[in-house]
Formats: sequence, structure tokens, C-alpha cells
Amino acid sequence: MIHRFFGGVHPQGHKEYTEALAVAPLPQPPEQVVLSMSQHVGAPCAPTVSVGDSVTVGQVVGEPTGLGAPIHSSVSGKVVAVEPRPHVGGSPVMAVVVENDKLDTPAEPIPRPAKPDKLTTEQVIEIVRAAGITGMGGAGFPTHVKLSSALGKVDTVILNGAECEPYLTADHRLMLEQPERVIEGGRVLMRALGLTKLVIGVEANKLDAVEALKAKAPADVEVRPLRVRYPQGAEKQLIQNITGRQVPPGGLPANVGCAVFNVATAAAVYDAVFDGKPLTHRIVTVTGKGIVRPGNFLVPLGTPMEHLVETAGGLKGAPGRVLCGGPMMGIAQYDLTASTIKGNNGLLVMSTREYAPTPKGVLTCIHCGRCVSACPMHLVPLAFNQRFTAGHFEQLEGLRILDCIECGSCAYSCPAHIPLVQAIRAGKNEVRKLQTAAKAAAAKAEAEAKAAEEAAKAEEAAKAEETKAEADVPAEPTKEKEEATSK
Repeated sequence: MIHRFFGGVHPQGHKEYTEALAVAPLPQPPEQVVLSMSQHVGAPCAPTVSVGDSVTVGQVVGEPTGLGAPIHSSVSGKVVAVEPRPHVGGSPVMAVVVENDKLDTPAEPIPRPAKPDKLTTEQVIEIVRAAGITGMGGAGFPTHVKLSSALGKVDTVILNGAECEPYLTADHRLMLEQPERVIEGGRVLMRALGLTKLVIGVEANKLDAVEALKAKAPADVEVRPLRVRYPQGAEKQLIQNITGRQVPPGGLPANVGCAVFNVATAAAVYDAVFDGKPLTHRIVTVTGKGIVRPGNFLVPLGTPMEHLVETAGGLKGAPGRVLCGGPMMGIAQYDLTASTIKGNNGLLVMSTREYAPTPKGVLTCIHCGRCVSACPMHLVPLAFNQRFTAGHFEQLEGLRILDCIECGSCAYSCPAHIPLVQAIRAGKNEVRKLQTAAKAAAAKAEAEAKAAEEAAKAEEAAKAEETKAEADVPAEPTKEKEEATSK
């Protein structure tokens, strides 16, 4: 049965630049890797090494301080700095800088207590945690946490091979060249959740990858071609397309019995479980009309983006825009010394002809409703922009702004070229500030109420003690009792 999600758009794919190019190692490894301590959802990791320490490939250099996953060195060499460095997200983040000795000396592999098909759920989760695996489609959610939270709640495991973002072909080449890693890694995740069926969803513009997966897929794996439509790769839309189930507002995939993992995440699970390798490298597509020789490269994590640009032949003149990721959801970069992280599957260099800057001046909404029709989450982006521009931040949460997946379909559809996604991101930040303030006020009120209650109890206890003391004092004898005693 065919299921389709609401909204979506059909931007030009531009995948022809790299879709036929096999994944290649970097011809020249980076002289240094800059391992950002923030590569996942949650608080940044704490560095576990110091300047002057020697490290090996796969050695832990950062441990999570809460929700997160450990970070491993992608090269061997010497730590030359532990300091804030530019991050793809925009603000500087603490990083461990390793000078590459180019020997690739390996660390000890991750302990594997049993054969892959004999591992218990707890053992798989621990291996995945120790390997530092996070969502590699861009979200960066720690995979071991997703597995743990899905236990007993899901009946369907989906691998996301849609790769609907224009220009990017990293997942396409992975599925085409190494289907066994994707399939077997997905089956490990399936068995860990106690299930017997795995579905791999791939958009129909990658039929060669579909055929490659089908040729290696055992009976418990279904490879499902999907109609091309952006944002097919968003997990809620992928779930609806494959199962017909709709994740409720504010809900998670587990609420409808599904767990979704990126195909690159599944391949990383394969490496950890079968070979004892932590996550140290990933495939990155370097593409766009602003680059000389686009390609797909196997990149050590922490490689500066300027090194990737050099590897791809350099820039064709001044770029119009450089994005970490694709044109719809990518993050614009201002400093090419920022380094690759686990969720970075592409570097897009757009020429000045590809990228048209937003017109300056007042951008007027004409209420055409195209952003509403395009929104796959049934939201009203124009209302977010109106409330945010007017400063009515307290109204945004009620409009479900936090349900927005920031796919960019609204901005792509807007004839007035209003930067809706930027307004939504800023609006989300304001809502979170209000939520934090409300929680703080509620906690303060609760503390004050508790203090008042304890004070009242203490006062009541003091009065009770006073009453008891008065009752224990012997009463003075009356005159009649004294006379009776004297007789």
C-alpha cells in the first residue's frame, strides 16, 4: 500500500555532480585534525587528553558529561592544543587538536564479548556507546540512547537511505559500494530491539543502490523504493511513507512503534560490532558549481573544511555561499577552518550564479499560503514569522513552533523570499528561553511553597511543644486541699 506524507517540495537534485563518483580516501591526509567536543545532541564532551599526550587512531579523547557519546581520535599523533576552535554550528567550541604523524597507529579494538549474532541487547548497546556512534544523517542523537529508549516500544526498524537533500550523494555511494555493511549493521540494530523485520527506504532516484541492497538482502530485510519528494528523509515523513503511521505533535517515532536509523549509522554499527572499530571516519560529499573537482571522500573526523576544498581542486573564484550540508538544511560557514563532525555528510560550495542572496529591504508576505501547503508538519510558517517579527514570542509555542523540523520547504516555496527558517530558528530560541524562565519560576515557587510549609510545620510543632510543656507543670494546691492535708 502506498502512503504519502503531507506537503513537501521538489527542488532540483543536482546529484549528477557526484552520484557516479566512487568514494575515495583523501590523497593527502590532513596535517592536523581538530576534534570538536560537540558532535552530538547534548552537552559537549570533556577532553580526556592534555597537550603533549600521544594518541592513537580510535583512542578516546573526549567523554560525555551527560547525554552524549565519546569522541575518538581519527589519526595518531601528538595533542598540540586543547582550546576553543571554530565549529560548523557557528560559535567556537572546545576542541582537541592532534598533529597527524601519518602512521595511523591503531588503538585497542572495542571489546566484543561474543559473536555478533550472539550478543545480548545490553552488549550491543554498550558496544555502540563505546564506539561513539551518533545519528549520521545530521541529527547527531546518540544511537545507544535511541536504542535504550526504544526497547519494548517498537515493532518496526527503518533504515533511512532516502538522502533527499539536493547535491549530497554520500549515503547513495555507501549503499551502492558497501551494501553488506548497511544491511548487517541494520540487522544488528533489529535483533537488539528483539524484532525480526528490517525495512530500508531509498528514494527512487537511486535505483542502482536499491538493486545493490536487494542483491545482498536476506529474507528479513525489505528494500523499499520511495517516490522522490523532499523532505522524504525526515524520520516522521519516512515513517508515514513506509508504515502509514503519523507521529503525533510533540511525539517521537517510538510513540508509533518505529525506530529510524540512518544507513551510515548502521554501517558504523557494523564496524563496531564486527570489527571493534569506533566511529573515526565518515563519507563526505564535496560538491557544487563553486568547486573545481567535486567528489565523495572518506574523511577522518576533525578534518578542516579548507583541506576538503583543497582536495577537491580548490574554489572556482569567490563562492556565493559555503554550506555544511545541503542547500535546504545546511549551515552557512564563515570560517573554513571549522572541522568535519560525525553528522556532517556534505560540504557544498555554491557559485554566485547558484546562490542568489535574499533581497534587501522590507520583505512583504502576500498571504499566498504556499508555505502552509509545503509544510510537511501541518504548520503555518507565515504565522511564526509574523509573531516573531512582532515580538510576540509567548504565542509561538501554542502555534507548535517546536514541531518544525527546519526542512526549508516553506522558504523554498515563498515567492517573497522571506527567510522563514531563520525566523523560526530564532523563534525557537526565544520559546526555549521562555520555557527555561518558566521552569525556573516554577522551581522557585515550589521551593518557596515548600519552605513556607516547613516553616508552618515548625511553628505548629513549637506550639505543640509549648502546650505539652504547660500541661506537664504541676498545678498549685488549692486552700481546701491544703486544709485536708493538714488534718
